[in-house]
Amino acid sequence: MKERYAKITRKTKETDIEMELWIDGSGSANIDTGIGFFDHMLNSFARHGFFDLNLKVKGDLEVDCHHTIEDVGIVLGKAIKEALGDKAGIKRYGYFILPMDETLALCAIDLSGRPYFVYDVDFTTDRIGTFDTEMVREFFYAVSYGAEMNLNIKKMDGLNNHHIAEGVFKAFAKALDEATSLDPRVQGVLSTKGSL
Repeated sequence: MKERYAKITRKTKETDIEMELWIDGSGSANIDTGIGFFDHMLNSFARHGFFDLNLKVKGDLEVDCHHTIEDVGIVLGKAIKEALGDKAGIKRYGYFILPMDETLALCAIDLSGRPYFVYDVDFTTDRIGTFDTEMVREFFYAVSYGAEMNLNIKKMDGLNNHHIAEGVFKAFAKALDEATSLDPRVQGVLSTKGSL
């Protein structure tokens, strides 16, 4: 099987990003975004999705965290798309309902080649460390459009903002792991159109 791997760089006046992603990994990660809680979320994504992820970011954190988090989402989406290539043999769909203490998070994915994003998650605080909670939505919006995936995320229950954010990232990881998994029954791509 061909290695499902991508290396993406993105440099703007706001951010300088280098990312390597292996779809068929072991969950190892080497991440430095300059935002501690975001690093924690991305480490959780890699570990629970069994993706290997190397990421170095220099962002304009003297402004705020927005550009760094959004641009990492763009790059991660592009890396997912590139690593999957023509998507031959993948399950295409993935979903997961993840419990984390009092929190229950749902994520459903269709690697359809058509970006669409639905998000229903609320927080009761503006920040977790130096991470703006409104950036959870912006990150996943960027991922969905960069990867050209249909992405639905919903908080089904939850009180603790750390648990809510982490539950969402882990649910996304598990759903993406399922959607990118190879199924020997799939000949070519799982679509009546013949392409994804």
